[in-house]
Amino acid sequence: MDTKAFKRNLNQSQNYYRKGFGHQEEVAGVLNTEYQSSLIQTIRDRNYQLQEGNVTIHLAESFGFCWGVERAVAMAYETRQHFPTEPIWITNEIIHNPSVNQRLREMNVHFIEVDADNQKDFSGVGKGDVVILPAFGASVSEMQLLDEKGCIIVDTTCPWVSKVWNSVEKHKKRNYTSIIHGKYKHEETVATSSFADKYLVVLNLAQAQYVADYILHGGDKAEFLEKFKNAHSEGFDPDRDLDQIGIANQTTMLKSETEQIGKLFERTMLQKYGPTELNQHFMSFNTICDATQERQDAMFELVDKDLSLMVVIGGYNSSNTTHLQEIAVEYNIPSYHIDSADRIDVENNRIEHKPLEKDLEITENWLPEGPIAVGVTSGASTPDKVVEAAIAKILMLKNAPAIV
Repeated sequence: MDTKAFKRNLNQSQNYYRKGFGHQEEVAGVLNTEYQSSLIQTIRDRNYQLQEGNVTIHLAESFGFCWGVERAVAMAYETRQHFPTEPIWITNEIIHNPSVNQRLREMNVHFIEVDADNQKDFSGVGKGDVVILPAFGASVSEMQLLDEKGCIIVDTTCPWVSKVWNSVEKHKKRNYTSIIHGKYKHEETVATSSFADKYLVVLNLAQAQYVADYILHGGDKAEFLEKFKNAHSEGFDPDRDLDQIGIANQTTMLKSETEQIGKLFERTMLQKYGPTELNQHFMSFNTICDATQERQDAMFELVDKDLSLMVVIGGYNSSNTTHLQEIAVEYNIPSYHIDSADRIDVENNRIEHKPLEKDLEITENWLPEGPIAVGVTSGASTPDKVVEAAIAKILMLKNAPAIV
């Protein structure tokens, strides 16, 4: 399928919207009321630090809603305002934040159901229904299906994600295999890979090193395909499809690892083909999201402070939030990943949180006695109000009421 031509035709359709509906000012007021926080603004104004009693809160200098997320949420609100009575669906969570998605449900926005085989059920979507594509996009097959059904499509895909798609299109044009640094089940990576002809998804540097070794020395093809089961294009052959490669990424992955993977494959192709033929076998574009990079850079600055512990706030299925927690863990700082302030039990001084690559667990007496310094950050899908609620509970636990 000519995905570039399909997108071009879709962009010209009268049923396709990507720039909102002209209700920005009205929606901005609603969003400010529902998601902004006077306490968070106070902390910003105090150089991202708040001292109350024996608690010092250190807030990351870049955290929370990014521009792409704000745009997606605003467009979803605008859509309901513009289509007050029409059925409205969304192909996935608008962003990875439970409170925002719950708010959309309260606005009678329906979420596409997923069956036991992890397949989306579009049977309830009819001609003329309004369907929102979330910030991390939708696959080509989903967009094609909705177009054929005669739906009104509201596309909130982040421009940074679209930038990655454009890179993958360039790989395809030159018959290169796209090596995508990401999580193969993640909605964004599913969408990105749908624009590719040949692709392979690598989760981390260790998997990338395995692929690089295979490129240089060969190996057991059956073992390779089993190792990357479900993470490659149909009919992928590592003995044939790794001689020309292009690098892409899920925009929420750890910036430093994406860069390492890109450099690893550049060195690998240089070693195999030499400097004169490198450009015939390797392509790379900078597709690291600015907001993701800024939040990770701010986290590295935060962990340099003398902290007692770290609280990372964001959806448990939020990739960019998880990578923020990884940084805290790397620096051996006790870290608690929560999706909302409801996870903090003030009365009993305990917290329900999600350690890296583990299920939810409860930690008793998580806030120590005496003076403490708490680092706080949040993923790009987390509203300031949610961060405010978590900080307020920390202060309550330490008998230091928050300034509002």
